[in-house]
Amino acid sequence: MERPAWAPRSIDVTVPSVSRMYDYYLGGSHNFEVDRQAARRAMEFMPGLPKIMQANRAFMRRAVRFAAAEGITQFLDIGSGIPTFGNVHEVAQEADPDARVMYVDHDPVAVAHSQAVLEGNDGADILAADLRKPWEILNSPEVSRLIDLNRPVALLLVAILHFVEDTDNPYAAVTELREALAPGSMLVLTHASYDGVPLPPERAGGAVDVYQNIRNPLIMRTRDEIARFFEGYDMVEPGLVPMPQWRPDTAPEDEDPYAFSGFAGVGRTA
Repeated sequence: MERPAWAPRSIDVTVPSVSRMYDYYLGGSHNFEVDRQAARRAMEFMPGLPKIMQANRAFMRRAVRFAAAEGITQFLDIGSGIPTFGNVHEVAQEADPDARVMYVDHDPVAVAHSQAVLEGNDGADILAADLRKPWEILNSPEVSRLIDLNRPVALLLVAILHFVEDTDNPYAAVTELREALAPGSMLVLTHASYDGVPLPPERAGGAVDVYQNIRNPLIMRTRDEIARFFEGYDMVEPGLVPMPQWRPDTAPEDEDPYAFSGFAGVGRTA
């Protein structure tokens, strides 16, 4: 197949990637036919997947504005994906031009495109690394250059933990990250769940199977399992809720029913 100019030589364009599927759901252009095919297969079971992704992005922007209003000027976004309009650095640096944003992703397309988008922005950078190896992120020269871990940081784990299987111990990774953060830091998190999906679980399970088949299992966790990621944090009001219900800008009842799939929350370290 044709390899676009923006695609790094190292990537296999015959294998779907979750970050490029996400880009497709959001109407982006940094995806391949193999990603679009997998995304369309998932949408056969859950046609509202793009609405879920849009709700994720909208929550992320509200949470970044909230953190900035609370005086946080440093943002560590792990599993940041392919940058689209209204990304973390745009929202944070609009609130405070001196805000610093460190993106982290292991998808080569996400990394390459982020590098292009961030060129000339001294307050933002991208690191190729994996959430499952927090010590590599925390000890990287890129993070050290931008982020002072002795001052509060907003840690964003938006739509990423549901791609980490229990065997890879996501709770330990989140704990390790929390322990590295200064008091007054925040955790901004969303996670997929069968709770709130306006479909029977067996039908939604068809979409989950698509991710399983492309070797990127989607782990649907319960509200209680998601709440465990916030151990050691005090929850910010209104707590762990469906995405449209977290400090909404518009009436949640006007939202698409799919936007209520899964949970979002913000916690603060004491």
